Order: sequence, then C-alpha cells, then structure tokens
Amino acid sequence: MNMNDYLLDQIKPLRLKDTVKSAQKVFINYHITHFPVIENNKLLGSFAEEDIQTLENNEEELVEHAHLLNSFFADEKATVLELLKIFADNDTNIIPVLNETKDYMGYFDLRDVLDVFSTSPFMVEESETLIVEKLRNDYSMSQVVQIIEASGGQLLGLYISEKKLDSVQVTIKVISEEINEIMQTFRRYDYKIISMHENDIYLEDLKSRSEYLQKYLEM
Repeated sequence: MNMNDYLLDQIKPLRLKDTVKSAQKVFINYHITHFPVIENNKLLGSFAEEDIQTLENNEEELVEHAHLLNSFFADEKATVLELLKIFADNDTNIIPVLNETKDYMGYFDLRDVLDVFSTSPFMVEESETLIVEKLRNDYSMSQVVQIIEASGGQLLGLYISEKKLDSVQVTIKVISEEINEIMQTFRRYDYKIISMHENDIYLEDLKSRSEYLQKYLEM
C-alpha cells in the first residue's frame, strides 16, 4: 500500500508572518487538532488548536508564539503502523509529511489512515483472534508461527499487545477450521489462552469437572 496516494494538500500550511486570527480561522473551518507551519518549504512545527484558540491578541503574527510549535512529522515512506503510532503519541489527527530532503509535501489525515488499516486483509479477512500469554524469557515468535502452521492454520498477522515484567501477551489473527486444535497445542507448549472462545473444549472440560465436583460435594 502506497500511502502517498492519501497525501493531502487542500489546506495550505501556515507561515510565521501569518496572524493569529488567520490561524484561528483555519481551525474554525476545519476539524483538525494541529496544523503545520513552514518557511521556504521546510517544516518548522505544528500549532495545536487548543493553543491558538486561547491567544487573545489575534492581530499578532504567529512568530510571536513560535515557542508553542510542536515537533512531529512522518516521512513519505512511513507505513500505516508507523503513522498510527505518530497519531497516538502526539494526540493529533493531522501529520505533516516530509520527503527525503526534508521538504514539506502535505499531510495525512487520521481518518484516511484508519480507513486504510480497517480495510487491510488483517482486519477484514474472516478469521479467529487469539490472545495468548507466555513468560517473556520463554516466548518465541517463530514458535507461535510453527504452532499455528503445524495445526493447519493460516497466520494473517500477530503483534505483542501487552508486555508485563515477566510475561507477554500476543494477539494473533488466524484462519482455521480447527481453532480448538490450535488452542490445545498452545496449551501443551505452556501458553495461556487469554481470549474467550465458544466451544473451547478445554474450558468445557473444566466446566464439566467443576460441575461434577460440585454435585459430589453436595451429596
């Protein structure tokens, strides 16, 4: 996926000689949290709406408030996951984009990037989502892949979704008609299944044993 197909330039970037009033107008007209400032096609940073809208003297030039500029951007080869991290880290819905020579090219909109991610095979393929947990020192990504493929499953993707002091949780998207077989194999390799699944043979067995024990104790 070439993210440059989603590069936008409809809103012209601000410049330090622009007035606070003109910047406030941009934020009023568009639903954006930040917007870039450039000089000689080089990015200086981005102003946040919450900073600009609180300035009282709207006839001042933006240069008077250059200390409020936020520094974040993406390069033109950034992947969807890299972009999502930048959006999250900076609590923004706009990311300025630079080319290899650090020239300003335009910006990415969060909605477009989310659309790309939500329509990826990882998200739209009919599949099962497994969350497994194992001790950090024992975890192996290659082992996870091997377990799935050896059990006849097709791996769509995986990522470490939680990391603790002594363990990691891995979220896995897998295509399989034998999800129980995959889960039982994970358990044999000392993985804990965190996600809940209908007709989980292991849990059904535990439930039956528990009910039997309860009846025995009530005799």
